[in-house]
Amino acid sequence: MAEPIYAEYFFDLSGWSHASIFKEGEPVWQALERLPEYLAGLGEPVLLGTVEPGAWVGEKVYLAEGALVQAGAMVCGPAYIGPGSVIRHGAYVRENCLIGADCVVGHCSETKGCIMLDGAQAPHFNYVGDSILGRKVNLGAGTKLSNLKNDRSEITVTVAGTTYATGRKKLGAIIGDRVAVGCNAVTSPGTLIGPNSSIYANVVVRGFVPALSIVKLRQTQEIIPMR
Repeated sequence: MAEPIYAEYFFDLSGWSHASIFKEGEPVWQALERLPEYLAGLGEPVLLGTVEPGAWVGEKVYLAEGALVQAGAMVCGPAYIGPGSVIRHGAYVRENCLIGADCVVGHCSETKGCIMLDGAQAPHFNYVGDSILGRKVNLGAGTKLSNLKNDRSEITVTVAGTTYATGRKKLGAIIGDRVAVGCNAVTSPGTLIGPNSSIYANVVVRGFVPALSIVKLRQTQEIIPMR
């Protein structure tokens, strides 16, 4: 398995039509730097899918055949929205979003500067900023991927005792294939989560989570009779 700072550790890129945005031997988050240029190189914006009355779609949007933007959604662009993907009512797709096939950006979810591989879902009240979601990632309702430190300093990533400077003041989470994140979880800026992991609800996740891990939250709950 690839080292846990490279795209190959987090994602199965075989057969994905946008795999070239990742470069071999380069930290996975560098793909976000190329995102504006990559989107500009995809060709003339065109709306091949369905835009329902009451939706707003900007000029620099490529909407693939079979994709749907529901009424009440706002897609600013530049953006690519792949076949079979749904931008649901109340969603807000901001600048520089690469959304693969069969993805969901749901009600009151906001995306910005992000990459979503095929089947990734941010379906309910999610924030996905400067982040990468792997295949079939599912964010529970209310999950937020924080992308900016309070002091606005450069975000660093520490893996296996080595700290990497990202060169970015905004970096959310890198979430590997088939990760399930529970409701109302929050990832701190620069969080890396390996594939096939599970994050419990209400957890604040930071740092590096290896593949095939469970991140638990233990609470103490007391139920007493009313007087």
